[in-house]
Amino acid sequence: MGTAAREPRVSATDGTRVPDARNDKNRIQSYQRMVDVLRSFSSSARRLSVAQIAAGTGLPRPTVHRILAALRDIGFIEQDAKGGDYMLGISLYELGSLSLANMDLHREAQPFVDQLARLSGCSVHLGVFNGQSVVVIEREDLDEPRKSLASHVEIAPIHCTGVGKSVGAWLPTDLIRKIAAPGLQAYTVNTITGLSALEREYARIRKRGFAFDNEELQLWIRCVAAPIRNASGRVFAAISVSGPTQRMGPQRQSQLGPLVADTATALSRHLGFDNRHPVGTGDHHTR
Repeated sequence: MGTAAREPRVSATDGTRVPDARNDKNRIQSYQRMVDVLRSFSSSARRLSVAQIAAGTGLPRPTVHRILAALRDIGFIEQDAKGGDYMLGISLYELGSLSLANMDLHREAQPFVDQLARLSGCSVHLGVFNGQSVVVIEREDLDEPRKSLASHVEIAPIHCTGVGKSVGAWLPTDLIRKIAAPGLQAYTVNTITGLSALEREYARIRKRGFAFDNEELQLWIRCVAAPIRNASGRVFAAISVSGPTQRMGPQRQSQLGPLVADTATALSRHLGFDNRHPVGTGDHHTR
């Protein structure tokens, strides 16, 4: 004999329905399961089967299948044309772009981005660390009008880009190794692909306070970047200038380094950083 569904209690004072604590708990558990399924995906696990998600989350396959169907209906999950593996959907990208556009950093940094572009005569990029890489949320190009944020969202790896290395140099060692575990992709002949070499590069960045990208992501493009800290002193973002190699040689990079670092420090202070954790102290093991 089946059990009747629990109806919400009715208030004796105004007749409104009082939420049932057990139903609330069930709803929260359902939401948590959805989040667990979404978090199964990563940069190294972009396509997953029901079995893989079930194994990773510990949820029964029928439950995973049901959750995936619900997430697919709202665009958070997509399934390949053959009805096999699943992947994150475009709706999540759109929400992420909207979130980035509304971040305090994006709003507060604009004057600093504009000033750095004027003083350097270079393109300026502003990026935020997302746990795996740096998401570029603003780009100022002097030779083209500003476009919408959505058209400028880019992913900057932590091993071969200026903004990426500026953040990576202050990440905890165990997180760096976790990100590097699937392998460091070679984009050009100059890309650092070994973990030991990357750690030595990070040490140099911490010592001087800014990072170089010497045609490591794209040939003929060089970059100088520096880390941005939040009020607690943690590096969570970076700002950079970039340009073609013929205009951005080693000497020009060295000249721009202090300017970029000073801009990053000024922006960090504007965001609440009190300079008790100066760049270059090697506090990359703390969060």
